[in-house]
Amino acid sequence: QVQLVESGGGSVQAGGSLRLSCAASGYSYSTHCMAWFRQAPGQEREGVASIYDVDRSIHYADSVKGRFTISQDNAENTLYLQMNNLKPEDTANYYCAVGGTCSWYSWGLSPHGMYYWGKGILVTISS
Repeated sequence: QVQLVESGGGSVQAGGSLRLSCAASGYSYSTHCMAWFRQAPGQEREGVASIYDVDRSIHYADSVKGRFTISQDNAENTLYLQMNNLKPEDTANYYCAVGGTCSWYSWGLSPHGMYYWGKGILVTISS
């Protein structure tokens, strides 16, 4: 069974940067989509970015394009999310997830294709 552990969260001022890491263990050959989601208080979970390792395609939510970068270190079994120019509206719990496919729709990345989830890590951006 795949286990995912996020790290790197914290509090920074607007305009600052953070890098989230997600260490994966128990690798499964059925998990090809690796993604970051976030959920702010009182809001639905939102897909932020994804990597599909079959064709190496990468997608971002419009709200983070140009500011966030998703990457993967296969040797370390680690997924990263570099977050730059952070805004107060980026404040949320951030979750790492893996699944079979990355299903992006007009409204965003569907969480229903994800098989495994990390417990989440809090990112707080102050103005």
